[in-house]
Amino acid sequence: MSTITTKDGTDIFYKDWGSRDAQPIVFHHGWPLSADDWDAQMLYFLSQGYRVIAHDRRGHGRSSQTSGGHEMDSYAADVAELTDALDLRNAFHVGHSTGGGEVVHYVARAKPGRVGKAVIVGAVPPVMVKSPTNPGGLPIDVFDGLRKALVANRAQFFIDVPTGPFFGFNRPGAEISQGLIDNWWRQGMMGGANAHYECIKAFSETDFTEDLKAIDVPVLVMHGTDDQIVPYEDSAVLAVKLLKNGTLKSYDGLPHGMLSTHPDILNPDMLAFFKG
Repeated sequence: MSTITTKDGTDIFYKDWGSRDAQPIVFHHGWPLSADDWDAQMLYFLSQGYRVIAHDRRGHGRSSQTSGGHEMDSYAADVAELTDALDLRNAFHVGHSTGGGEVVHYVARAKPGRVGKAVIVGAVPPVMVKSPTNPGGLPIDVFDGLRKALVANRAQFFIDVPTGPFFGFNRPGAEISQGLIDNWWRQGMMGGANAHYECIKAFSETDFTEDLKAIDVPVLVMHGTDDQIVPYEDSAVLAVKLLKNGTLKSYDGLPHGMLSTHPDILNPDMLAFFKG
């Protein structure tokens, strides 16, 4: 099992497939999942000749269940240590949901030459929670509700989320995949309850506005218009306006978990962006 140990003693698990001489793509998973959530993308881009890398965020998957560090500064620092350890140059970084926030926070701080392009999918930036400066955001009560459900019965909560809004399986006529639901639950239950609890604050209250403004590399913003987890109008539409070199690609009617439900649509679009 491949791991690096960070400066604060955290073991970060990662997968690294493909030729070391190939163009690297680094994948950043969403809450409360793991590197396994990228199977459909890693296999696709591996077959296209890329080097594909995905890590488990601290407190998630097979990485250390740490007592702290469950905020964006630590997440981005862990990514920086991983990319340094692997000496990745001109890498493409792809993040989903919370992982999109991690990508934005990391890329805004990355060493020169480390990052070539970035993709954020159903991502949390600029900021999710409602405030006077973000009137279209979600009320804090929504995130308090997530915390309450996690504490009350995490195992059931991690069934309810993928069965319902995450993949859009609560929509009329949805083609439900029990395998996706079970795999979501499996990944979630691998991680630490404390990390998942604290990460809710990280993904909902972190303001990525200045990070987005600071990024110079090309960024593709991909978002489903029927995203029930990260509302389209208060995320992708606002984020792309803050980027110096951002492109918005919207997917009519697709859900938050569209990377898993519709990889046949999203993967080729990412490939075209990488080759462009």
